[in-house]
Amino acid sequence: MTGQQTFFDAALASLGPRGITCDADLVEPWLTDWRGRFQGRARAMASPASTAELSALVRLCAEHRIPIVPQGGNSGMAGGATPDRSGEAILLSLRRMNGIREIDLEGRKVTCEAGVILQTLHEAAAEKGLRFPLTLGGKGSATVGGLISTNAGGTQVLRHGSMRALVLGLEAVLADGQVFSTLVPLKKDNRGFDLKQLLIGSEGTLGIVTAATLKLVPAIAERVVIWAGVPSIQAARALLLHCEDVAGESLEGFEVLPQASLEAVLDHVPAARAPLAGLHPWHALIEVVADEANADHLRESCEAMLEEAFGSELLDDAVIAANEAQSEAFWLIRDSISPAERERGPAVQHDISVPVERMPDFIDAAVREMEASWPGTEAIAFGHLGDGNVHFHVIAPGGADRDAWQESDGKRISRQVHDLVTKWGGSISAEHGIGQLKRDELARLGDPVALHLMRQVKRALDPEGLLNPGKLV
Repeated sequence: MTGQQTFFDAALASLGPRGITCDADLVEPWLTDWRGRFQGRARAMASPASTAELSALVRLCAEHRIPIVPQGGNSGMAGGATPDRSGEAILLSLRRMNGIREIDLEGRKVTCEAGVILQTLHEAAAEKGLRFPLTLGGKGSATVGGLISTNAGGTQVLRHGSMRALVLGLEAVLADGQVFSTLVPLKKDNRGFDLKQLLIGSEGTLGIVTAATLKLVPAIAERVVIWAGVPSIQAARALLLHCEDVAGESLEGFEVLPQASLEAVLDHVPAARAPLAGLHPWHALIEVVADEANADHLRESCEAMLEEAFGSELLDDAVIAANEAQSEAFWLIRDSISPAERERGPAVQHDISVPVERMPDFIDAAVREMEASWPGTEAIAFGHLGDGNVHFHVIAPGGADRDAWQESDGKRISRQVHDLVTKWGGSISAEHGIGQLKRDELARLGDPVALHLMRQVKRALDPEGLLNPGKLV
């Protein structure tokens, strides 16, 4: 009997027929990342139903030295959940581990398993009059485990922070099968390293997240969504500061997009309508929220905030959504930028950050430099201005062959963008992770001391290199 057959028989005995499969028809759809950039092979796909089953599986993999590639909703942006082409690894799906174990109303926290889909979590919290304050375009497929593993951000980071700020406790299976658990959170705990923070953002290379205790906040009683046209990205930054001064913690989101991105969405989404008359170099999407105690005066205070902004010449035009349907229509425009862009042809996308106060000047400088260096391309930036994080995309000249352009000019463009970001003191990955897409660039541009420390931690926790090999470091 071969070693592979021995492993598979043992795994089958432990997990049952629903827990592991080699059926190509079942495995194949999960071997390619959703962007279609990376495709791998796997000897099997495991789908444990509990932490205990996963622990046993990891021990078995360690015994047979079989690599493990964890996967949540397969909606990552950096190829971090796709196996390599060797076919040596097993693909680990946590989608069966989708239980919400407890919602603590008094403590405003929820304990749930890694396979819970973000939208499901939103709905469960809403039923209890609470909410989980992180959302993103892929909420219908992204899972809690994937969000933690990549330290996901989204459109509400401005007020609530990324996943690092929202994870109160964590459970994970380590490379030797041991279960690490800090699911019961303490407000103060000074017993050494905060080990859960080490696992958040580690992309499954140090341990496999199986469950988490997450922070919940009161449900929104009222929200006001504003669409504003501004003359420059610098004016958008000044408008953001004004909104922060006036609205304080009620300011939930502040997104920016250029006119070109709005026009692309209007062409791509038949039902979309321009929120404002005329053309504006930049647009800001602003959301302000209130709980029950402050809901009655929210719209009035937002109107006063806009009046002051007009008086200070921070914006050219603005409209407040008249109802919830119009609010959703405004957000649909923002969420449709990436799919609309794909319709225009090939592009290279960069999820970057620089110091918040420098972002407007960086955008102007980067757009000028890339379009001058690569004639015929169009550089655009959109996203979370208040976090110092934008999505900086460079669109290929018309008629370019997608694969050929991305493999030639596209790679050189990305290298130049990353050099520029590093020069400005920024990060080549603000919220999407490193995966395999940016691994070599991190090795090229990352701080040598930080990289050495990360590699030392990896060797200490996963000495055989079996957890998500070829990713991050």
